[in-house]
Amino acid sequence: MCYINPRVDFAFKKLFGSEENKDLLIALINAIVTEADQVVELELRNPYNVADYLADKMSILDIKACDAKGRWFNVEMQIGQDLDFDKRAMYYWSKLVTDQLSEGMMFRELKKTISINILDFNVVPKREEFHNRYRIMNVATGDDDCLHDMFELHYVELRKFRKNYDEIATALDRWSMFLTHAHEIKRDKIPKQFLADREIIKAINAVDRMFDEEERNIYEVRMQSLADVANKIASAKAEGLEKGREEGLEQGLEQGRYQEKLTIAHSLLSLLDDKGIADVTGLSVKQVQNLRK
Repeated sequence: MCYINPRVDFAFKKLFGSEENKDLLIALINAIVTEADQVVELELRNPYNVADYLADKMSILDIKACDAKGRWFNVEMQIGQDLDFDKRAMYYWSKLVTDQLSEGMMFRELKKTISINILDFNVVPKREEFHNRYRIMNVATGDDDCLHDMFELHYVELRKFRKNYDEIATALDRWSMFLTHAHEIKRDKIPKQFLADREIIKAINAVDRMFDEEERNIYEVRMQSLADVANKIASAKAEGLEKGREEGLEQGLEQGRYQEKLTIAHSLLSLLDDKGIADVTGLSVKQVQNLRK
């Protein structure tokens, strides 16, 4: 049985961001992107390295890779709720574009960038589908005109994935089932829906033996930190909403949302740095710095 939760970003980074598991990353990407963007080979640009993590060079545990056609991919697993993840997703996508350019390069050398965000919370409103894809479209025609086809962003919201094993129909269904049910899977009783998928089988066999003692300790600390943050956010949300109710309807709700962010930020001061708190709450780094004062 898998005792490591592959949705925890540290575990996800090693499972899909290690050189020995590039085939898993390729399979995951190909399960999400369109037929036209299928990947054959990848070069990891920020491969998993526990030394980097310990040196605090890997505080953001996303995976950057470039394929044989020059296309760039950013894959991130986010388990803790982020109140402004849509803005964060756009920021990291734009970084993926600008980081391609070195001094002297021309804009025409920029390659297509695909941002894949796998989330353990919901971010897309009014949509029941767990996988949503975004591109730049011409509003008048509803077509992308192939004019801005360098941009593509995916959200895979695991909370919206509610299929059972008998309903699995696609490779993305299999990966979503693995990510959400890994703790239930026994190696001697692997569901029949996984048996023909060699990458899923490899992931099941790898996930529990991929950590040495030092890495397992890091994983446990990360798990506890995520639990602490989640509890603080839940408490702060309740407190913020209550203050909003007390102050009136429209103005109260607006103030309540702002107060909620402040309360969450206060509760995270001892857990995260200023940038991390800003990412979670949607406050600016300067606002967080002022709170510390």
